[in-house]
Amino acid sequence: MVNYDLEEGQIVLCTVNKILGTTVFVKIEGNGEGTLTTSEISPGRIRNLRDYVVPGKKIVCKILRMQGDKIYLSLRRVKQTEKKELLDKISKERSYKAILKTVLGKDIAKETIEKITQDHSITDFFEEIKENPKTLDKYTSKTDSEKILKILESKKDKPKEIKQIIKLSSSAPNGIITTKKILKDSCKNTKCNINYLAAGKYRLSITGPDFKEIKTEINSAIDSIEKQARKKDCEFSVEKN
Repeated sequence: MVNYDLEEGQIVLCTVNKILGTTVFVKIEGNGEGTLTTSEISPGRIRNLRDYVVPGKKIVCKILRMQGDKIYLSLRRVKQTEKKELLDKISKERSYKAILKTVLGKDIAKETIEKITQDHSITDFFEEIKENPKTLDKYTSKTDSEKILKILESKKDKPKEIKQIIKLSSSAPNGIITTKKILKDSCKNTKCNINYLAAGKYRLSITGPDFKEIKTEINSAIDSIEKQARKKDCEFSVEKN
């Protein structure tokens, strides 16, 4: 059955269940089942489907459409930043649940998580108590709250990093000057770093405490590069990670 918390365009974690012909059947974590066709596994010709998907493998997919009780998914349409964002969120959620189990014990932690998730996602709840610790007192004793906050303090988030490889080139006589100016102007007011890799190939990287913020910033820089490249008749593409 379809879980109506899902929506088209959503990025979800799946586990490959079985492969029948050119169709891959997956279990969507906590949300039923879905399918992928070969054309949505990877761009271009696939020589061996099992190079990409095998039963038991976890993959990150995008929901293309939902029709009745069927969910159609895509692996190839998931951007690297979208994949990283989801996996980071899942990793955080598991870490937060582990903290509750450590402090409260397995059974009480389960009850507490059920209460918390009536109003929040676990991740959102823990982000909130970092700003307003007293929120935690609604769900745990003062002593347990202090223990949880102490663990959180010792596990302060490490800076997040996003890397993206792009290709930018021009066949014009002053092409090198043009491409350098495009890169410089597009990244001028951002925290993006540019590294030259090879002829016409560059790596953009950005680091910061908030994944969504740096994702927005690097996407903005890439959009600017693409627009300027089009105006200057340059070749531009983003390499799929």
